Amino acid sequence: MSDTILDVKHLTVHFEVDNQLIQAVDDITFQVQRGQTLGIVGESGSGKSVTSLAVMGLVPNPPGKVVNGEIWFNGGTGEAVDLATLSETQLQDYRGGQVSMIFQEPMSSLNPVYTVGFQMVEAIRQHQDISKQAARQQAIARLQEVKLLPTDAALRATVNAEKPRLDDESLKAEVDRRQQAILDRYPHELSGGQIQRVMIAMAISCNPALLIADEPTTALDVTVQATILDLLRELRDRRGMSLIFITHDLGIIAEIADQVAVMYQGKIVEAGPVWDIFAQPQHPYTKGLLACRPQPNQRLRLLPTVADFMATEINPEIKGAAVPGAAFDHQPIDDQSIDGQPLNGQPLTNRGPVIRERVLDEADKARFAPVTPAELQARAETLAANGPLLAVENLQVGYPVRGVFGQARRHIMAVQDVSFHIQKGETFGLVGESGCGKATLGRALLRLVPTLGGKIWFEGRDVLGLSGVQLRQLRRDMQIVFQDPYSSLDPRMSIGAAIAEPLHIHGVIKSKRNQQERVAYLLDRVGLPTACINRYPHEFSGGQRQRVCIARALALNPKFIICDESVSALDVSVQAQVLNLLKELQAEFDLTYIFISHDLAVVKFMSDRIMVMNQGRVEEIGPAEQVYRHPQQPYTQQLISAIPVGSLERIQELQRDRAQVA
Repeated sequence: MSDTILDVKHLTVHFEVDNQLIQAVDDITFQVQRGQTLGIVGESGSGKSVTSLAVMGLVPNPPGKVVNGEIWFNGGTGEAVDLATLSETQLQDYRGGQVSMIFQEPMSSLNPVYTVGFQMVEAIRQHQDISKQAARQQAIARLQEVKLLPTDAALRATVNAEKPRLDDESLKAEVDRRQQAILDRYPHELSGGQIQRVMIAMAISCNPALLIADEPTTALDVTVQATILDLLRELRDRRGMSLIFITHDLGIIAEIADQVAVMYQGKIVEAGPVWDIFAQPQHPYTKGLLACRPQPNQRLRLLPTVADFMATEINPEIKGAAVPGAAFDHQPIDDQSIDGQPLNGQPLTNRGPVIRERVLDEADKARFAPVTPAELQARAETLAANGPLLAVENLQVGYPVRGVFGQARRHIMAVQDVSFHIQKGETFGLVGESGCGKATLGRALLRLVPTLGGKIWFEGRDVLGLSGVQLRQLRRDMQIVFQDPYSSLDPRMSIGAAIAEPLHIHGVIKSKRNQQERVAYLLDRVGLPTACINRYPHEFSGGQRQRVCIARALALNPKFIICDESVSALDVSVQAQVLNLLKELQAEFDLTYIFISHDLAVVKFMSDRIMVMNQGRVEEIGPAEQVYRHPQQPYTQQLISAIPVGSLERIQELQRDRAQVA
């Protein structure tokens, strides 16, 4: 039996959009070995997800088309077959059975009107000729395997402890009832980590030889992310399964991959063993990806970005060549046919900008140098001298559970007895897992949700005692940047109108000409061209939309901004650009931030002090360096240990552990 389970040769995928040809995957070749993990890494638009869809035969046609390439799959049950040549009916024998996939958005991958159990049973019976009851038992076994359900023995022991007088028949009925309770849940009744476990259970339900995981940990808490990575490693090793793991974060790749392929603008620009990629990266794009992730063990003044490591030589014959550091979207090839025929004898794969490595100069090295302990101490003393801008005392926030006639019968507490203060000019990090109350706390400070008790003072004013005109005036000084920039912007308004809207509402600048000048200035400050003032949100990348939201928050010259998970779903290089921008704007406009995130590495880079929340309560507060290096609470220690550091030491540790298991 061949050791190669998947052999992709010269795969090329095009999309035709608005009469323009977009090169999504450009003549790539790679292999996946049996029982190993290939990590495909790159930013949004690099072609990594389209590659996985091509392997599964799921490229939508139109507008997409696999114009060239072979996809040889050898699951070990017979001769290798070229999946690219199979019909849709023939592909169904492989897709979901021998080759399975975990999609990026688990909530959108499950049908919201059907229960989890129904969807799992349906997937199992699609590839196995078995009864509903047998499929149900398999679904339960898979949920136990992904540790969403306890094993039968563990569940019996739990029931016995709670109800020791049950006879055997009643005990079995109670165990069945509790198992069925999970199967009867709908997707919206599960957390993000639980839904991802359901997707993994469904993907492995038919014992696939190859599992493709497309960004399976995006936007998950670091602890949940660590759990999912542990689970995938365990399933791979126990089942002898091969895995393709797709992500934009090389820190995660270090946790799970054996081999790595780095994609940029549809091409594989570097490939090799995970140790080689991290120890001696060759391509400037790879070096940029490695450098732009915040490192917990050191604090830099600013984060490097991919653009700092790349210089592009533009071929004047090429129209619209991409520039590194932008959105990394594929540029249209206006004069290339959809069938991929060469233009004037020039092969398609040779067209495009030439990437050269840019060597960091002394000015760059100074910008990206670590902050010294003396500088941290001096900043702490300066902030202490500034005095507090915001103070919170015994704050309580709860969501009502209403009875039949709408009265609040009780409250589910989201924030419980929280007290802290923030110095003027400080960045106050707020970290914790989803559901810990950090986002609710941020909204309560702005009076966007009602409080049940406590006090909030802003510049000595009682925030909870303000109303009407006074509250509106306060909100000029207090702004928020929400997590999802797309849903934060009205799709019917141009970005110029969106940024000018606060100026109009508060009557700060009444002249339309002056408003336009202010909008143009803000766009320039957040790194967007003023020429895009009349464009709409859907015409921008995620990172660009977040810059628009930051510009809107700055429109009224606020003193205080809450950044609510504002970089959690961004590519690591775009994330670095936005984090650098926030730091530069803070220095220029004398801003005070609350920076909310579940990623302690990002919070540590941004913050002067950190407050850790758990289940609505404060676990600990302290200087960022102290909280990270000397955490006092077990919960904080757990958060820190879950950060994917992507170090050579961690790669060695994982390789040793895997060798011992083998």
